[in-house]
Order: sequence, then structure tokens, then C-alpha cells
Amino acid sequence: MPRAFQNRFSTQYRCYSVSMLAGPNDRSDVEKGGKIIMPPSALDQLSRLNITYPMLFKLTNKNSDRMTHCGVLEFVADEGICYLPHWMMQNLLLEEGGLVQVESVNLMVATYSKFQPQSPDFLDITNPKAVLENALRNFACLTTGDVIAINYNEKIYELRVMETKPDKAVSIIECDMNVDFDAPLGYKEPERRPQHHEEPTAFTGSGNRLDGKKKGIEPSPAPIDPSDIKRGIPNYDYKVGRITFIRNSKPQPKKIIDDDDAMNRFIAFSGEGQSLRKKGRKP
Repeated sequence: MPRAFQNRFSTQYRCYSVSMLAGPNDRSDVEKGGKIIMPPSALDQLSRLNITYPMLFKLTNKNSDRMTHCGVLEFVADEGICYLPHWMMQNLLLEEGGLVQVESVNLMVATYSKFQPQSPDFLDITNPKAVLENALRNFACLTTGDVIAINYNEKIYELRVMETKPDKAVSIIECDMNVDFDAPLGYKEPERRPQHHEEPTAFTGSGNRLDGKKKGIEPSPAPIDPSDIKRGIPNYDYKVGRITFIRNSKPQPKKIIDDDDAMNRFIAFSGEGQSLRKKGRKP
């Protein structure tokens, strides 16, 4: 039977996993949190004691010297029996029907906690911090060293409680707690290949015309073959100190002028004058 020492609840129960709980109702919700189901006699005893709410308990397996902390969900278990989430029984190294010591405790309110996912699969969650904070609503307290289990998208994720502040066991009911993560167990960072950064070349952009037409790109001149070079005709009349500008390398054909044409050439002021007076006549 439960015993009270200085307003402290302390008793032993045989513990079973929630799957062993008899009844038509599905109690899978117990597996999603950190609370246990106790018998009605425990509620009767607790009501007579000056117990601080919320009711928090310390669970101890004396055979393995393992302990954890939890809250209570309901008082509907058979007398002498309590039902625990499977992950909690694993932490305590308890088998079905094993004895567990249950004691009432007062815990400080959490301000900080750090978790380490036990599988890299936890990184596949889009927003792991929000998922964890939502799952912790079904928990009453955290104990450093525990491996808790949360259910998300029909998959179980295990996380080890690496650190809690201000104590190794804290209450997380109605608290403002900062949550942090360690790298998942077995996680390896991808290898980073060295990248060769090429210095950008100045003024590498292309110009645009105001009329919208694309600017043509002139091809680079082809190399000159020495066999394509033609030699010019030398100037045999060259004299030292004299510069001659040849406008056309082709000789102009000489025009043949006939004698008759030469006679008919126009000469300025070559006409004969005419007098209004007749020659040889005196006035």
C-alpha cells in the first residue's frame, strides 16, 4: 500500500507497457508522451497529502539503478499496477511485470534543453524544432540522459536528452524553454570539394546599339600567307632626296594628237580685231 513520509508519496507498482492495458479504448496516446497511468488508490492517497500541482513523479528501477521522471495521465489502472510508455520502460531496463518505485517530486521549471536525434532520418523533417516542441506538449518533465520517443507522420523518432537547465530533471509544463539540437547519431557531414574561383575579367559585357540592332562582331583577320604577297613594280626614275607619289600604278595610255587637231586648238586672244572704218579712207 502507498506510504506517506513527510507529505511525500512513495510506493512500488508492477509496471506494464500500455499495449497490455485492458479495455475497448485505444490508448496509443500514452505512447506519444511522458505520462503514466496509475491506480485509483494512488489518487486517493495523493489527495490527502499536500502535493504540489502538477503531479510529478520519480520512477526508479532498484535492480538496475536506473531512474527517470514523469507525469500522470489518468488513475484507471488495476490496483498494484501502473502502465508506462514503451520508451520509458526501455530507459529503466524494465520487463513486463517488473517492479518500479514511484515517488512524488517537485522539479524546477525548464529554461533550456538540448536533444540528439538517434538517427539521421530526423533531418528529413522540414521543421524539426517545431515538430519536437509540438510533441513535448504530451510530456510533463525531462531527465538528462533519457531517450524519449516522438511520433510524427506514423514514424517513431528517438531523441536523447543531452542537457537540461537549470537542473538535470526539469518540469516542462507551461514553461518558456529554449530548444537546441546536437548532430544526429551517425551523421556524417558531406565532403566539400575545393572550388576554384576564377577572377572576373573587367568589362566582359557586350555593348548595345541605340537603334536596337545587334552589333556585328568582326571576325579576327586571317593570318597572311607569305605566298600571297605580290611584289610591286620598282620606280626606275627614283632619285635620292626626291619623293614621288604614284596615284595609279597602271600606266595611262598616251593620247595621239593629230596635226589638224593641234591647229584647231583654241588660243586665247588670238582673234583679229575689226574696225568700223574702212581701211584707206580718210574722214
